[in-house]
Amino acid sequence: MRSTRLALVVPMALAALTCGSSPSEREVVPAPSRAASAGWDHEWARGAVFYEVFVRSFQDSDGDGIGDLPGLISRLDDLNDGDPATTTDLGVDALWLMPVFESPSYHGYDTTDYLKIEPDYGTNADFLRLLDEAHRRGMRVIVDLVVNHSSSQHPWFVAASSSPASPYRDWYVWSATDPGWKQPWGGNAGTWHRSGDAFYYGVFWSGMPDLNWRSASLRGEMRRISALWLERGVDGFRLDATRYLVEAGAGGGQADTPETHAALKAFAAHVRRVKPQAFVVGENWADTSVIATYYGSKSVPGGDELPASFNFPLSDLVLKAVSSGNAAPVAAKLEEVGRVYPAGAIDAPFLTNHDQVRLATQLGRNAGRLRSAAAILLTLPGAPFLYYGEEVGLENGTTGGDESKRTPMPWDGTPGGGFTTGTPWFPFAPGRETANVAALKNDPSSLHSRYRNLIRARASSEALRKGETTLVSRTDGVTPFLAFLRRSAGETVLVVHNLSDSFQSAGPFVVPGSTFERVFADPGAADPSGAPEAIRVYLPGRGTGIWRVR
Repeated sequence: MRSTRLALVVPMALAALTCGSSPSEREVVPAPSRAASAGWDHEWARGAVFYEVFVRSFQDSDGDGIGDLPGLISRLDDLNDGDPATTTDLGVDALWLMPVFESPSYHGYDTTDYLKIEPDYGTNADFLRLLDEAHRRGMRVIVDLVVNHSSSQHPWFVAASSSPASPYRDWYVWSATDPGWKQPWGGNAGTWHRSGDAFYYGVFWSGMPDLNWRSASLRGEMRRISALWLERGVDGFRLDATRYLVEAGAGGGQADTPETHAALKAFAAHVRRVKPQAFVVGENWADTSVIATYYGSKSVPGGDELPASFNFPLSDLVLKAVSSGNAAPVAAKLEEVGRVYPAGAIDAPFLTNHDQVRLATQLGRNAGRLRSAAAILLTLPGAPFLYYGEEVGLENGTTGGDESKRTPMPWDGTPGGGFTTGTPWFPFAPGRETANVAALKNDPSSLHSRYRNLIRARASSEALRKGETTLVSRTDGVTPFLAFLRRSAGETVLVVHNLSDSFQSAGPFVVPGSTFERVFADPGAADPSGAPEAIRVYLPGRGTGIWRVR
């Protein structure tokens, strides 16, 4: 239930309250006449490897125990030094920064000012310098934009809750009574919260009131905010909680509504007009069939809504496959994705993220399983996302809270972990004495080296980055092998993963070629052999091979 009061255009006298910005910041918003193109121009993202950074935990520059933007800048050469001839940097193509805007919480998902960098992290000037330094090294930067809700401490909500007559009232969702809805993902937590004589809607909790995307003035303000950051040099956005944008009723009516799709389609079109090169990826934690709808029309190449969504079902199946040794469900999921997503859509595969127990902990710190997971992720189609610390096998912290999924980055084995000269904001996860960058970086057999080598193999192959995918291994039953072809206009590569712990003969596979050139192969792997209709590949336990097919 929403207020029936009409949305009001925000008076110019309230501009400072609207976003906490100065008049000069508001003046740089691109005018409609500056719109470039109605089509996307973001092919750079297809095949790019993204690196998810929690700034608070990445690198502290001033000894206060909190990671910050100057600290992140100092570590950019570890991620990509801009020189393709070097081999010591990780080699990622883009960064995804978890929320960096002003917030009262450590995680930042309850924003109080969408146009100001969180003071713990630095200043707006520091952020612009980060953009410059990343771009100079050839890396793009996308930022978390929390579009579903704000903080209850945001000046918008403070004003909205002060009076039904506030011009911000319709920027949030109000009811005279409590409709009694529960959270749509289950449990008994309510979604309506009292404020004075009324109730406001907040699907996550009372400190995160939902924004009202039915309000024209709210939509206009979110367009303005996004345009400003794009104009400043941001390369796109990760949109948080996109399934819950516009709710229409209790239960299932709180997610995946037609109004949500309409709002996202319009927002994506706005981003496209302002900066066609921008990339937008949505958080739609759902089944494959639901995620597919967030791409929009299947008759439009790549879809006409969000250009990418994180592939949660594939992530789950990859982790199960490397634990069980059965690759068939992963192949079946890849087949389903290819069938239900629009042609040309960019998938966003990943292993874990900031909301999930760390990969190394889920996989029992098993070195072989971690190696298999890395190899699968970095050979998949789309734009793979790597969560900071996965490349060193970072474990979960020791508490049950989300903070334990977001612990400080271990750069070395010193007391401060190379992260800080002070006391870290949250304790390091166990195992950092050996699971750190300094200990692994120069070991050619380490997990860090495996990620680095696979990222370089991906960068060296047009087919591996951007090619279409054809499965050659089975999609049913039980098999330790995941095998597929990646094809671009001028190149075909064969990818084979052995998820068992023993040396295995994989195949026979139908592969259109008779000679094979190594792109990447683990020690002990034998090059494919046999007739094109019965190719066999010999791989060691947990081994991967990638070959160009001639």
